Amino acid sequence: MTFFTEQPVTAADTTFFQLRKDIVEGDIAAGSKLSETQLSTKYEVSRAVIREAINRLEASNLVERKANVGARVVSLSPQGLIELYQVREALEGMGARLAAKNMLADEIADLQQLLDSHSKKVESGESYYQEAGDVDFHYRIILGSKNQHLISTLIDGIYHLVRMYRVQLGMAGPRVTTAFDEHKHVVRAIANRDAELAEMLMRRHITYSMKNIETKL
Repeated sequence: MTFFTEQPVTAADTTFFQLRKDIVEGDIAAGSKLSETQLSTKYEVSRAVIREAINRLEASNLVERKANVGARVVSLSPQGLIELYQVREALEGMGARLAAKNMLADEIADLQQLLDSHSKKVESGESYYQEAGDVDFHYRIILGSKNQHLISTLIDGIYHLVRMYRVQLGMAGPRVTTAFDEHKHVVRAIANRDAELAEMLMRRHITYSMKNIETKL
């Protein structure tokens, strides 16, 4: 099964992906100022390439510009988290509803297989950290909705900001097991083609995740 994966086409793409990864994973700190000169030295590319990457990061909601300050990485805040997860709950709930109607049988089987591979990490007590793209449970359900506007809004618009909160303040401890169980229930509802239940379970799952992260802010 081939899912949507991003492949860099140009040198600018490569720099954008690397810069985005470094922001999401906290190597470039939340709230920090972005200097085109410093970044062009660090990534060994021209300032024009860095400028393009910063513009794309702004479109992904990872960077904000303020008058007389310039470009900064967004800060992680309780209010920012609540507003982001309110949107996420509504849109991913709709994504789960549509996935229950539109996902192909082999896509659902792949999703189940993905959870089986995650179960080993959960049983060993590892932090339930998920990479972007193919191995990400939420990503696959979003793509399974088959709604291009929804996919674009989530994946291009807020997906990496969600990952930034999850990666830097993510899941460990008891939440790992409960989140995994919630994933299993969502997949079961999708497999049973129960759109209403899939939406309700996904919305509830995202609300619980928000509350978990909120305690760490």
